[in-house]
Amino acid sequence: MFFGLLVYGWTQCPEQVAQDGSESENETMHNVLDNSPNRRVSVFFYGLYMDPGVLSGKNVDYQDGQPAVAEGYSLRIGEKATLVRARGAVASGMVYSITHADLDRLYWGAGLTDYRAEPLLVRTLDGAFIPALCCNLLHVPAEREENPEYAQALREAMIRVGLPGPLLEVPEPEGQ
Repeated sequence: MFFGLLVYGWTQCPEQVAQDGSESENETMHNVLDNSPNRRVSVFFYGLYMDPGVLSGKNVDYQDGQPAVAEGYSLRIGEKATLVRARGAVASGMVYSITHADLDRLYWGAGLTDYRAEPLLVRTLDGAFIPALCCNLLHVPAEREENPEYAQALREAMIRVGLPGPLLEVPEPEGQ
């Protein structure tokens, strides 16, 4: 994974960005070499945090939102949601650029201390690979655990952000 992170950082070299006119070489080098507490990291969100409205409501300064998939992972919703490793599975979500402080506040500052940030490689819908952090539970929810209200809210968030393919294979909440 470290190699992937190194390659991604290297591919964002000043010459490539400056040639397309989007940033000057100095601005790009500052962004690539930013060691400040405000530096941004790519984070893959597979739960309700994929919804920009939820992030805004939590005062997260997010940038560069794009749909992506984590290949080899599936979504498990119990009392809490997490990604689990599964051959041939694909989990959909959104990748955003946020600060470490925002990531800390979203999870550990909100009492979601069972989650741990892990690196993974996600693929955007245009085929690009992005190394990203992803917060997962260390202990997978039991098969019998469920949270239909969360699953419905997640289904609606996935529709709002325009994620493709089947949304979630979970039963509809009772009474619908």
